[in-house]
Amino acid sequence: MTALEREIIELIGHEGPISVARYMALCLGHPTRGYYATRDPFGARGDFITAPEISQMFGELIGLWCAEVWRQMGAPARIALVELGPGRGTLMNDLLRAAKALPEFRSAIELTLVETSPTLSKVQARTLAGAGVPLRWVTAVEEALEPPLPTLVIANEFFDALPIRQFVRTSAGWRERLVGLSGEGALAFVLADAAPADMRLPERPAGAVLEACPDGIAIAARIGRHLAAHRGAALAIDYGAAGTGGDTLQAVRAHGFADPLSAPGEADLTAHVDFGALARAAAAAGAGVMELLPQADFLERLGLEQRAARLASAATEEQRAAIAAAAARLTDRTPTGMGALFKALAFADPRLGPLPGFAESNAT
Repeated sequence: MTALEREIIELIGHEGPISVARYMALCLGHPTRGYYATRDPFGARGDFITAPEISQMFGELIGLWCAEVWRQMGAPARIALVELGPGRGTLMNDLLRAAKALPEFRSAIELTLVETSPTLSKVQARTLAGAGVPLRWVTAVEEALEPPLPTLVIANEFFDALPIRQFVRTSAGWRERLVGLSGEGALAFVLADAAPADMRLPERPAGAVLEACPDGIAIAARIGRHLAAHRGAALAIDYGAAGTGGDTLQAVRAHGFADPLSAPGEADLTAHVDFGALARAAAAAGAGVMELLPQADFLERLGLEQRAARLASAATEEQRAAIAAAAARLTDRTPTGMGALFKALAFADPRLGPLPGFAESNAT
């Protein structure tokens, strides 16, 4: 039993069952025992690998996307570049390297990283030691948006780690799924006794599960308001779909799936992103919302094939094989492949019109 598990069991013993959202927040964000506070989870030695760790091409293409959006905005002399959940800093390092192709854009950047983990902040500082742009760290999105500047926001695999609430349709109506204790005193999923008073949920057959991410909706709305008022754009890449349905809560440990209630604080907890809910929140706040794209389509529209070919032209045979494998992995369109499972959503100042890689505006 982990120290955090004992703490959560004691908490439930005193206060009763807690929401899945509170459980996730404790497991991931506990200041001394949480998952992100105690480790670097990325890469082959960690628990999972993200797109920036697969290939430099991912961050480079996003860097070129940012540069083009900046030019579309009228090339402001100062622009806030904000990354939510920057991991090791790999994406941002590759982004800034690609931005050297447009020196005026790079010199306009004022970089802010939104990070709650002291462990990862130190890794990011090492990765970006030679960034050559003004750089600061904050722990909340609200802090990152305080300067009234035109802003570009990048969120790669950020929204999937935000706490979710889960609701189960029973024969007696909707009930919130909670984390409580079994008869033996172990962590177990239980249902609330009464219907949720603060949620209006649609009709569904018994057994249906719905998820909601209040933090994600609030963040999308906050960013949307800022972009509508101060210009700019946001790009979110994550796994999920246009809507929500079913139980998508999962735990990942050592590159495999685990029981979400086993060893709290030792595994990553995530859920599929409801991109439709994010888009509606951003649009209601005044932003223009682009079409939702599979990651494969987005990267290919940005020129992944051409970038891979250019890298391969100066590479050894072994390096060429690695470049081709990385490009194939990023654009894998099989049902569980990154190219299909991951989606790209952008929203922006509605005056900008369609953004690079996105064919049309779909604000609703």
